[in-house]
Amino acid sequence: MLLQWELDRPSTDPKSAEHIGILVPWANTVVEAELPQWGRGRTVWHYARLVPEHGGTALDEDFLSGLVEAVPGALHQLSRLPLGRVYLACTSAAFTRPRRLIDVSDGHPVRVVSAFEAILTQLRAYGVRRIALATPYPHKVTETEVIQFAERGVAVTGAVSLGLADGYADVTTDEQLALVDQLGKDAVRQADAVVLSCTGWPTRSAIKVLRRRLGRLVTSSNAAIALHALQEHT
Repeated sequence: MLLQWELDRPSTDPKSAEHIGILVPWANTVVEAELPQWGRGRTVWHYARLVPEHGGTALDEDFLSGLVEAVPGALHQLSRLPLGRVYLACTSAAFTRPRRLIDVSDGHPVRVVSAFEAILTQLRAYGVRRIALATPYPHKVTETEVIQFAERGVAVTGAVSLGLADGYADVTTDEQLALVDQLGKDAVRQADAVVLSCTGWPTRSAIKVLRRRLGRLVTSSNAAIALHALQEHT
């Protein structure tokens, strides 16, 4: 099993790098900035944009549905590439519409893994059964994620959210740290790990600070995607 810190270890053999497809919400500016910094030289990321039909960027029902419906077209953009697998880099679209995501990606020759599934895989690998959850999402979306974690066997000891529908890339590290502080000591103490859900906010700096401060596993959507890709390639 790869350890979390191995995300920051560069490859000694760049020729062995695996090619991975990433389906990115069209207004997301963080995924392409963060993923190449993890597992440097061991993964080559190829991106396709998910454009919702209604043309919005705010995280609402139309946006989430639009992203999932855009998956087949984005997969087609990547269809000529020698990919090991493809990741859906939108956590909330996956846990709010899991059945539809399976329907639209069914039959694709390359496995499609959602950011939410990557998080769950990492938690299972580390034996995590309880998490404290922090998100930038609207509160109802965060509540849905809590339910989905519970249905997948992961209890949420506490959950906090910024209540934002858009502008996730502008959330600062200090704001993330303050948000995690709102969880309270009991919720964090009872948790085996802290999860910063959402691919759209930058989490690398916050993860490093929180690991030292809390003394336990801290992960995020983008970190889980990167670790899943490296683990599958090992």
